[in-house]
Amino acid sequence: MNYAAHNKELHHTFEHQEPVIFMKGDAALKDGKPFFIPDFSSEVHYETELVIKISRLGKHIAEPFAHRYYEEVTVGIDFTARDLQAQLRRRGLPWEISKAFDGAAVVGKFLPLANVGDIRRLAFHLDVNGQTVQAGNTCDMIFSADEILSYVSRFFTLRMGDLIYTGTPAGVGAVHVGDRLQGYLGDNKLLDFYVR
Repeated sequence: MNYAAHNKELHHTFEHQEPVIFMKGDAALKDGKPFFIPDFSSEVHYETELVIKISRLGKHIAEPFAHRYYEEVTVGIDFTARDLQAQLRRRGLPWEISKAFDGAAVVGKFLPLANVGDIRRLAFHLDVNGQTVQAGNTCDMIFSADEILSYVSRFFTLRMGDLIYTGTPAGVGAVHVGDRLQGYLGDNKLLDFYVR
């Protein structure tokens, strides 16, 4: 819920004063191998996001110092079992099982932040079957990467290698068997995989 246009497309009224966060376990992480649609959902959506990799141990990190805790970025896909998520939300229940299932966090090749530019102005996009379906820029975030990192560190100790997905822009949609997903940070293709 970190891009206003995405909140609008999902009919969310965003009135939070802090970032909305949830966790994914390490079994959710997936590289560029095929993504298999789970049998418990008939509506799995892609959500393309900028991802930062934590480079040092930290807790209670003040926002002005947050940039010292990551050096690499990439694009990732936060897969969501949208039908399951909707059922859980209606019942007022936590929705991690719709977001943190095995393989639900695809992560691209990381690039040094120094090579890609100002994290506050990074363009990224996702192509599905050769057509751009999502395009975002970090300048449109409601909460910056540094704000998110600082907020998360209030509750959780950040360790080297932890990943923070920073939210998705508008354009989310369902995946289907045979789809090819390609994720870009600027002109750098960092993700390329098929849905099975």
